[in-house]
Amino acid sequence: MTIVATGTDVSTAPPAGVPAGTPAAVSAGRGVGPLLRAWRERRRVSQLELASRADSSARHISFVETGRSRPSEEMVLRLAEHLEVPVRERNSLLLAAGYAPRYPETPLDDPALGALREGLERLIQGYEPYPALVVDAVYTVVAANRGITMLLDGVPESLLQPPLNAMRLTLHPEGMAPRIRNLGEWRGHLLAQMERQIALHRSEPLRALYEEVAAYPVPEAAGDEAEPGSSVPYFALPMRIEHEGRVLSFVSSISTFNTPMDVTVSELAIETFLPADPATAKYLRTLGD
Repeated sequence: MTIVATGTDVSTAPPAGVPAGTPAAVSAGRGVGPLLRAWRERRRVSQLELASRADSSARHISFVETGRSRPSEEMVLRLAEHLEVPVRERNSLLLAAGYAPRYPETPLDDPALGALREGLERLIQGYEPYPALVVDAVYTVVAANRGITMLLDGVPESLLQPPLNAMRLTLHPEGMAPRIRNLGEWRGHLLAQMERQIALHRSEPLRALYEEVAAYPVPEAAGDEAEPGSSVPYFALPMRIEHEGRVLSFVSSISTFNTPMDVTVSELAIETFLPADPATAKYLRTLGD
């Protein structure tokens, strides 16, 4: 699979004239103060603690949150940094404070991101025969290698129509779920991961996806039994999946970009699957020969 472009979800598209990614509340004139207070409370940080981090005063933070003081552009960005506000939402804070958005949202197929696309392709292809893929903020698959294609064996064509979604492919009762031997554990891990992301990002599309996949029925064929005769000490929770009469075990790792300056880039994640036992590693090496 190759990298493809992804568009703005129409359910969250802003009104005309408002930059992509800007919540309707901001366009309606909601001030920056309430937004900053909401992020501070979400992070469970006191005004005094935030002031200390941002080299300010609790009094000034209070004035900003109540609208009695208009923060400078630099202060908005500094507070957003210390509150770990996602890049997309930092633009919203700037707009609410009366400043221009700082971070562009470049389409993935834009020539400006050509070097990035090529680098991601080389990265996941170089990881073969082990599986690797790239997803966006709502788990839309934008790139995947042949190792991922192997894991999708047996998935019906109806679920493989673009745009592919990694969570749907994994948890749908007609997707990979029936072949995951420890589905209960792996499903719990994925749902908890999404819950953490929802707490970090104010994303209605992500919440809608979570509610959809959490409601999928668990296939009767799925199980949670231990691997017969196995004494392998797993160092992280593995995904154990059936493939052509054998059980393969993988642990996953997720990577993101350091200090992204573009909304699109900030929301990309690279997930790689590492063999969790010698048998899986040996089998995958035979595929690469």
